[in-house]
Amino acid sequence: MDQFDEFEAHRDHLRAVAYRMLGSASDVDDALQEAWLRLARADTSGVRNTRAWLTTVVARVCLDMLRSRTARREVPLDGPLPAESPDPQQEAMLAESVGLALMVVLDNLTPAERLAFVLHDMFALPFDEIAPILGRSTAAAKMLASRARHRVRAAQSPDTDMARQRRVVDAFLTASRNGDFAALLDLLDPEVAVRADAAAAPPGTPSHLRGAHAVARQALAFSHRAAHARTGLVNGAPAILVAPHGRLTTVMSFTFTDSKIMSIDIVANPQRLSQLAIESA
Repeated sequence: MDQFDEFEAHRDHLRAVAYRMLGSASDVDDALQEAWLRLARADTSGVRNTRAWLTTVVARVCLDMLRSRTARREVPLDGPLPAESPDPQQEAMLAESVGLALMVVLDNLTPAERLAFVLHDMFALPFDEIAPILGRSTAAAKMLASRARHRVRAAQSPDTDMARQRRVVDAFLTASRNGDFAALLDLLDPEVAVRADAAAAPPGTPSHLRGAHAVARQALAFSHRAAHARTGLVNGAPAILVAPHGRLTTVMSFTFTDSKIMSIDIVANPQRLSQLAIESA
């Protein structure tokens, strides 16, 4: 089997690793292209496990990309995939399997934590193989994964008290309308994250935000639209519906941990809005 066939045989696995590391369809394509170039340049005659070797290469590429990221726009996993994707339907299914809540908490991890957690907990790579990728000891790699695991578990054990969630969402909308920065901070988890689809994030604005202060500032900027907003239910959970002149344009849905807002998903794409179960409260 030549190098190209070897790479293609493992492409689905490598794409899955890169998705969970990067959370951006365009970045995944870049990472796989770089991994292919490294394979093409390398002497792999002594490589006994090509899949493991390529996994390590993709992980190193993704780690470099995570470390070099700035506050630029990204293509969220739940947004439209690039037209050049080899199998958009397959990629969309993969993106759905990752889940928004998990991607939000992964976005909040450091690059090293994210790599250790993804490779070990999701792909069962041993820590003694993860450690050299990170340039850390095996014990340090275990500690990074443990910290990440703790945060992931906290995010996957959300507050399920619907009445309490509704009060928090009502308070968030009121604080946004009133420009009450302190009240917003009190409602947000310190590690809160916001993800907006392309339609909700105009050119020049980030599609991802992290941290209570950054999210509270964005909520204050939202105050001019809050006059057209009301609370409602989206897929059975409390949410904010923005409907100027009675036409729904934006939905903000929330996840909660310990009565605090842990993540906010902002949807404005008409196709995505049409797929949501929306009720006025």
